[in-house]
Amino acid sequence: MTTASSRIETYQNLIGNKWISSSDGSTFVDEDPSRRGSTLALFPSSTVQDIAKAIDVADAAFKSWKRSALEERQRHATRFLDLLERETEALASIVARENGKTLREARAEVVSALVEGRHHVAQVSRFYGQSLPAGTQGCSGWEQFHPLGVVAIISPWNFPMNVMCRKALPALLTGNTIVFKPATFTPWSGVTMAKLFESAGFPEGVFNCVAGLGSSIGNALVDDPRVKAISFTGSTYVGKKIHERAAKNLTRTQLELGGKNALIIMPDADLKAAVDAAIIAGFACAGQWCTSTSRVLVHRDVYREVCDRLAARCEEMRVGDPMDEKTDMGPVAGTEQFTTISKAIETGLAEGARMLTGGPGKGDLERGYFIRPTVFDNVTPDHTIFREEIFGPVLAVTEFNSLDHALELANNSIYGLSSAIFTRDVDAAHRYIDRIEAGLAHINIHTGFKLPALPFGGWKDSGSGLPENSTTGLEFFIQRKAVYWKANS
Repeated sequence: MTTASSRIETYQNLIGNKWISSSDGSTFVDEDPSRRGSTLALFPSSTVQDIAKAIDVADAAFKSWKRSALEERQRHATRFLDLLERETEALASIVARENGKTLREARAEVVSALVEGRHHVAQVSRFYGQSLPAGTQGCSGWEQFHPLGVVAIISPWNFPMNVMCRKALPALLTGNTIVFKPATFTPWSGVTMAKLFESAGFPEGVFNCVAGLGSSIGNALVDDPRVKAISFTGSTYVGKKIHERAAKNLTRTQLELGGKNALIIMPDADLKAAVDAAIIAGFACAGQWCTSTSRVLVHRDVYREVCDRLAARCEEMRVGDPMDEKTDMGPVAGTEQFTTISKAIETGLAEGARMLTGGPGKGDLERGYFIRPTVFDNVTPDHTIFREEIFGPVLAVTEFNSLDHALELANNSIYGLSSAIFTRDVDAAHRYIDRIEAGLAHINIHTGFKLPALPFGGWKDSGSGLPENSTTGLEFFIQRKAVYWKANS
């Protein structure tokens, strides 16, 4: 697998196991965020005709794929994961180059995709094994699971391989066919994953990949009545638009959306561990993950010490080339992200919050879309940086005076994806678990931690539909049928 070349390569869509250009031949540029104005490769700027063709072949393939043996589906999925494992380093290089996360972070993403993927392959047999008959008054009854049909997978740019795997593999294992649209910021990762699905031997039309701008092809994918389900990870704004359009056809949606995640630090907390967690979740992937820590809520007794520790840790972080193993944080994903985050920092300053450290990169860092790890203190609930998702390496630190006050602050958000508390008090931890309005609750661990066997999804404006990894991760992609049979007497 080639990850670098002196020439600019033009990639194509995968439709019906054939690699083809967009119907009008147009392309768009995939930029290296560490070098402004650079071109990594060109990708098809697909049209509604391309989407229609992909749905055509996926719909035709469903007729036979839905009848395939579970063992066959597992065999193809395992072959895909074996290829993914074999190509870990090359895949990590692609993610780092087009996304901007460090090579270490990109490698961890590929490994996490493997872990989640093998989990799904292993559990699907047990999932179908739950459908067992139960006799009552001479009548047997049982539940059957059936695939939905063609499903749309729309993956995000911040985890272009992990999220795609945890959506696509459950869909395929349950007998659905896929039209996959990779994120515009990370088409290289998406097309490379499509190549692995092709190499794994999935039958013609079962997995299709169509690259392009969401504004050009997204509506066509959502509006087609042959698409029976849409799994989307991205912004709350786009997720709501998808949900509204999908409702016209009663199309099932699974939406994993934005977050404004709070980490609460109680006065009895292990402060080193709490600060470490805020640094990890706040600045890994340059703060561009939905479960990153965005707000740090600190008890007044330890407020100043925590702020000083956070600022000192940020000053020690090495920001730069994501391909350098010694780099702690790379650039943000592109010009749109850089502009949005920079404006959020300017707004924080204008509204009276104090920036302890950080801001847009200076000097050599101006060559790319670099934002230094940024910490604001004196942040109050009326500040924009307290309320709005920034999706970048910016921590807003707010003081509280009691656990009740901390929970009030944490829940003062339209979002409810992840959260954390650091405390040695078991009673305080239980009160936090009961009262936090978020889909993920962490005690003495950072907000980004998750396990593949537990549900992953948000409350309020952070999500809608069945959460990803809900019990097994397979439920969203099946429809249920209750069967009753009374034997002739």
